[in-house]
Amino acid sequence: MTPSRAVAVVAAVAALLGTTGCGGKDQADPLTATQGVRLYGSDGNMTNALGVAVEDYPGLLAGMKGTAPMTPLSHEFRARLESVSRGLVDVNYAGEAYDAVMITALAVQVARTTEGRVVRSYVNGITTATTVGDKPAEVCDTFKECLQVIGKNDGTDFRYQGVSLRRGGFTEAGEPSTAMYGALRFSSDNRIDPGKIEFVGAGSEADTTKAKPPAPPPVNKPAFGVPLTFGTLLPKTGQGSGIYPPMMAAITLAITEINDAGGVLGKPVVVEHKDDGTSAEKAKAATEELIDKGVDVIIGAGGSSVSKAVLPQVTAAGVIMISPSATSDELTALPDANLFFRTAPPDTLQAKALADVVLRDGGQKLFIVAREDSWGTGLAASLRTDLVASGIKPVNIRMFMYRPGESAEQLPTLGTLPDQVLAFQPDGVIILGFGETAHVILMLVRKGIVLRR
Repeated sequence: MTPSRAVAVVAAVAALLGTTGCGGKDQADPLTATQGVRLYGSDGNMTNALGVAVEDYPGLLAGMKGTAPMTPLSHEFRARLESVSRGLVDVNYAGEAYDAVMITALAVQVARTTEGRVVRSYVNGITTATTVGDKPAEVCDTFKECLQVIGKNDGTDFRYQGVSLRRGGFTEAGEPSTAMYGALRFSSDNRIDPGKIEFVGAGSEADTTKAKPPAPPPVNKPAFGVPLTFGTLLPKTGQGSGIYPPMMAAITLAITEINDAGGVLGKPVVVEHKDDGTSAEKAKAATEELIDKGVDVIIGAGGSSVSKAVLPQVTAAGVIMISPSATSDELTALPDANLFFRTAPPDTLQAKALADVVLRDGGQKLFIVAREDSWGTGLAASLRTDLVASGIKPVNIRMFMYRPGESAEQLPTLGTLPDQVLAFQPDGVIILGFGETAHVILMLVRKGIVLRR
C-alpha cells in the first residue's frame, strides 16, 4: 500500500468509526464510543499478529475481546523461552508445545522404544498417575526431574505436570481433561494488553482417564530405535502463521533441555522441521517427507483441518502425532489408531470460556462469523449452544460461515456478510478466524458498521 493511500484509508476508517477530523475537543473519539458493535475473537485471531495486520488503522482493534488456551506462565518459564527466542511477543500455545515434546519424549523413555504402536499405550499415563498405594505419586515438571523419578521407580506411577497440565491429565481420547483460558483484550495500540489478561478454567478433572498403562519394560532392557527423531509440522506460513513463533520457541526450548539432561534413552534427540502452510495439501506433502525421513513423533499439525487431513498418513505409518494447537471437537472421535494426541484442549471447553466473556458485556443479539472448516464450524456450533443455554434467544443469534483461502494472500469471499450484520444490528460480532480476520473487520467497517470499544 502506498503512503498516500494508507493515509486515505486510515482517515476513511476513522470516519466510519465515528471521528470527524484530526483533533478538537468537540469531536467524537472512536476509542471511547459507548454505542456500536463489540468485537470478539478466539485463539485463531487473538494474537498480536492481528494487530500487525491492521497497523495502518490506528485503534481499529481497541476493545476487541476474546479467548485463547493459555496457562499462566511463570516468569521463570518465560525467561527460559526468551533464552532461545529473544523478543518473543506472543506466548499462545507455548506451554502446550513444550508439553507436547516432553510428554512424548517421556513416553518413549518409559517404553524403551521409539515404535509408535508401542509408545501410544504409555502417553496418557505420563499425565495421569495420582497415587502409589496410599501415597501421592511423584510429580515432575521438567525432563531432568522426571528422569530422576523414573530412575527411582522404574518408570511407574509418576505424573508429568509440566506447564499446561496443572489440574487434570489426559482423557481416554488423549487430550486435556481441563484447561486454562486467557480472556484477552486489545488496547488502543492494536496490541493485546498484558495487564488486562484474566484467566478462567474449564473442564473437569473427573474426565481424566483412569486406565492404567501397561507395565513398563525393565530399565536395563536394551533400547530400540534410538535416537528419537521429532518432526514438527506447524504453520510457519499461511493464515495460521501468527501462532508459529511461540510454539517453535517452546519446542526449541524443550529439545534443548532434553538433550542437556542426557537425551532420551541416553541419546540426544534430533528434530526435522516442516511448514504445514495452514494448508491441507502442503501439509500432506510435508508429512510424507517427514515419514520418509523416519521421524518417530510429529508435533503438529497447527490447525484442526490440517491435522484431520494428514491423520490417515500418520496412522498408516504408525507414527505418533501430538498437536499443541488443534482444538476442533471433531478430532476427539476421528479414527486415529490411538496415535493422535493433543495438549490443546477441545473447543467444547473454549466455547464455554468465550461465551462467558461475551455474556459479561450483556449483549443479547450476537452475530457469529466463522471459517467453514473443521475448527470454525465446530467452535461456532458449540458456542451457539452455550450462548442459548445461558439465556440468549436462538432467534437473536445469527451465523455466517465463509470458506477460507488456500493461502495468506487469498482473501475469503464474504458476499453479503456486511449487509447481513448491518440489517441484524447485533450487540456483538464474534469472529472465529485466523489471519483473514483483519479482512473481515475492515469489510464491516467500510460498510459503515461502528465498532464499540
